[in-house]
Amino acid sequence: MTRAWKVISDFSLLLISGAVIALVWCNVAPESYFHIVDSVILKNDYVGHKVVSASGDTVYKVTFHFLVNDILMAFFFAIAGKEVWEAVALKNGDLRGKRAITPLFAAAGGMVAPVMVYLGLALMFGSETYSAVANGWAVPTATDIAFSYLVGRIIFGRGHPAVKFLLLLAIADDAAGLLILAIFYGKGELNPVWMLLPVVAVVITYMLFNWLPLRLDKGRIDKPVSSMVRNKLSFWPYVVAGIASYYGFQEAGIHPALSLVPVVVAVPHADRDFGIFAATEKYRTDLLNDIEHKLKFPVEIILFFFGFANAGVEFAAIGVPTLLVLSGLLVGKPVGILLFGWFAAYPLKFGMPAGMRIPDLLIVGFIAAIGFTVALFVASVAFGRGDIQDAAKMGALLSLAGALPALAVAQFFPIKKIP
Repeated sequence: MTRAWKVISDFSLLLISGAVIALVWCNVAPESYFHIVDSVILKNDYVGHKVVSASGDTVYKVTFHFLVNDILMAFFFAIAGKEVWEAVALKNGDLRGKRAITPLFAAAGGMVAPVMVYLGLALMFGSETYSAVANGWAVPTATDIAFSYLVGRIIFGRGHPAVKFLLLLAIADDAAGLLILAIFYGKGELNPVWMLLPVVAVVITYMLFNWLPLRLDKGRIDKPVSSMVRNKLSFWPYVVAGIASYYGFQEAGIHPALSLVPVVVAVPHADRDFGIFAATEKYRTDLLNDIEHKLKFPVEIILFFFGFANAGVEFAAIGVPTLLVLSGLLVGKPVGILLFGWFAAYPLKFGMPAGMRIPDLLIVGFIAAIGFTVALFVASVAFGRGDIQDAAKMGALLSLAGALPALAVAQFFPIKKIP
């Protein structure tokens, strides 16, 4: 339990603090809250909200909200992308091999079913409501890894196979979420030719500062060239690649918060994956993990400001989009995970982890319904500022209630905790 609390304190305590401050402030003094969130920090010719004046001049404005959501959150998504990359590409990666098939099926169900519930209920409210809220279909597909892990540890204990299953599912959910954001939630007009810039930047960086030094070191245990490159240049080549990638994403019309994800692939990394939240993770010294360790505290601060900049909604904003998001998460997620997981495990005969039961799968489904961080982010990009966005954000915030049915089902189907 101590380690579970460490996870929540490391990854989400500041996020919660920022969200609570925003909620209270917005409901007490909304004008002063939005004055800060919408304040312009910088005007320039390259990055920010694009504004064209009556004379035809173009200027980019960086507001506090833009700085947090479009620039700083790139580091959060880079860490999420790093976990996905290691799970997919490294030896012993959690999303490789037969053992990952049932969690992948469950993750797919946990994304398809919420969308069906969300859009199906929206249709029941009429075509006008459907048209207004349809773009938010991806909000209830999210799973907050840190919160879900905490609740999973409380219910199952550290050693229960359902906890590992939950993490596999959440990582797959993150991977799909990154793709959804890139494909369906761009920023402005799509101009894909600009994506050549991130591709070229990442390929050149990988070849010159990762592949070539390793090639020159082939057969040499002390790896002198790789060591020299790391000691002399450290992470700076990847900073340059990240800046180029950011500008390419922005100009391509793809949300720039995702721009550091492809750069992750170019960074020298470990040979094996020990899994997310693994105790041995902190002892790895490869450059990719070293960068993650250095980013850990800054990202915690970023999540505080993310909570502050995005959770400022008035309680009066609760409405139909709130119901749709919560229904997608609290109904669609557990049903989809249960049905797709059962189908993969039994009719398709891919099996379940030893010691895990069907009721455990349902509990995992409710735990995965905690969308919070990514759901809040998707709500902020799916809708423009206004009542619908506020109502959808409230649904993301209230998704923390997913812990309650998970605890209730765990009482109905007693679980033997494994410490």
